[in-house]
Amino acid sequence: MLIDKFIDYLTLEKSYSHNTINAYYKDLKDFEKFSKSKFDNINIEDSNYSIIRSWIVELVNTGVSNRTVNRKVSSLKSFFKFLIKTDSIESSPLEGHIPLKQKKKIQVPFSKEEISSLLDSDYFPDSYKGLLQKTIISFFYFTGVRRVELIELKESNLDLSSGVIKVLGKRNKERVIPLLPKIKNLLEEYISERNNIITKPEDDLVFLSNKGFKLSEKYVYRTVSEYFKLVSSKTKKAPHILRHSFATHLINEGADINSVKELLGHASLSATQIYSHTSMEKIKEVFQKTHPRAK
Repeated sequence: MLIDKFIDYLTLEKSYSHNTINAYYKDLKDFEKFSKSKFDNINIEDSNYSIIRSWIVELVNTGVSNRTVNRKVSSLKSFFKFLIKTDSIESSPLEGHIPLKQKKKIQVPFSKEEISSLLDSDYFPDSYKGLLQKTIISFFYFTGVRRVELIELKESNLDLSSGVIKVLGKRNKERVIPLLPKIKNLLEEYISERNNIITKPEDDLVFLSNKGFKLSEKYVYRTVSEYFKLVSSKTKKAPHILRHSFATHLINEGADINSVKELLGHASLSATQIYSHTSMEKIKEVFQKTHPRAK
């Protein structure tokens, strides 16, 4: 099947993450199911723009957000590009397609005060679980890593003596992140405690459950969400917001945007610039203080 060949291409040649590949597969299978049921069992590669347009209308009518619709269509667009590349079709039915308008997604970072009030608190239980959860939250804020990068971090990529970690990011791109003394000390304490209770760690992973198993994405998300409910009234309380806070706070304090780009593992500067937009209040403050005609 062409969808399976496309998924193999994303896996073997593009080295996309497991989650990204699953998203592509689901989007394509959803469209295939729609086109076969509504348009006389037509094959996905024979679809035209009229069929795709009908799918888009159905998605919108069922309450799917414009952002999600655009993502699904983007999956389809990539698939048709692959079919052109492999000479399965001559042209893409999505040529000239204009994405649906979508609201800008504003992600509000945690404030420095919110993070300090959590990390300096007694909210974390005096147990392995409490130490694990505090280390997870601290690690996100001190390094800016993605959730999957934290879960997959191996001890062989952790150099506490030199104070650095190697992180394998999207598309297997490796980057080095320095460790500040506070997170380095916390990691040493956590690993010492982990080694006391876990005799056979799984796959050289740094972060493990008390039974020595790899952490699930759901567990990590829930850890961040539940603890930040104690100190923040913000709607979104996810691991990515800690990454967002990491970048925003660095830029607010004068960090060079290119350095922040490297720390985050972004492929282009445009992906990092979203964090500088959230720092507009800081820019206004500096502008007010420094412009000769401000007063």
